[in-house]
Amino acid sequence: MKKKVQDFDIDAETSIAELVSEMHDSGGFVAKNVGLAVEILEDMFSDEYLNFLSFPACIVSTGTRGLLKEAIKRELFDVVITTCGTLDHDLARTWEDYYHGTFTADDSELHRKEIQRLGNIFIPNSSYGEVLEKNMQPILEEIAEEKDKAMSTREIIWEFGKRIDDEASILYWAAENEIPIYVPGITDGAFGSQLWMYWQNDKDFSIDMMRDQQELADVVFPAEKSGALVIGGGISKHHTIWWNQFRGGLDKAVYITTAVEYDGSLSGARAREAVSWGKINEEADYCTLKGDATLLLPLVLGYFY
Repeated sequence: MKKKVQDFDIDAETSIAELVSEMHDSGGFVAKNVGLAVEILEDMFSDEYLNFLSFPACIVSTGTRGLLKEAIKRELFDVVITTCGTLDHDLARTWEDYYHGTFTADDSELHRKEIQRLGNIFIPNSSYGEVLEKNMQPILEEIAEEKDKAMSTREIIWEFGKRIDDEASILYWAAENEIPIYVPGITDGAFGSQLWMYWQNDKDFSIDMMRDQQELADVVFPAEKSGALVIGGGISKHHTIWWNQFRGGLDKAVYITTAVEYDGSLSGARAREAVSWGKINEEADYCTLKGDATLLLPLVLGYFY
């Protein structure tokens, strides 16, 4: 009992960085972990770490996309691992708009009106599958004519990023800054379906998943230190911690999740569980932030902007 709990002292002039520092000193539950998360990330960003960013697609349908884009634009992370839907939403929002909705909408009525609901985001069919098919097929034809027809997910994502003129796009900045994005579940979404549709007429075209694995091996094995910001769960989370076990586990890790751990799910597993698998190092600095990423990321990443 050496550090006293301090009361918040904020006003209209308080910056995000100052607010987060106040959270660290308040000693209050999740707020304290926000401060701890920023402290861990600050170490990752200021030293020679191989830094991973892992996140699910759903938050890319929201304004949180802007925070992720900015992290890649600022080159805070060296490797991004995500799901197919990230490509879907990032490209779709480059070409069309998504809209505010409500969790309590009549979903049958939305279906009749050709509107898809993602939480409280409304996505017209015309802003998703239709616009992706319309724009992706010509781009795939162009890529196939110019490049090797067997590409890793990282390569084809960069090729799309080079061909869209939208500085609000995650893919744009990944290609611009040559930050690899890997999607281990590339067929699980509209982007993957468009790849399959293109393949119907060009059987020489393929995605070489083993090339992805080799590229990850080439950066993970020699890394002296590695860290990760892991948002949500699923395949993107697991791929991140799975690969880091091969070098003795992550040395720094921040998890953000709303999932519970008592059902044994990976999404709900706290950072401490990964220590037992060797996916996070026994001596690592880590914390788990429990809460919605759309609320916590503006604080955690906003501190560095």
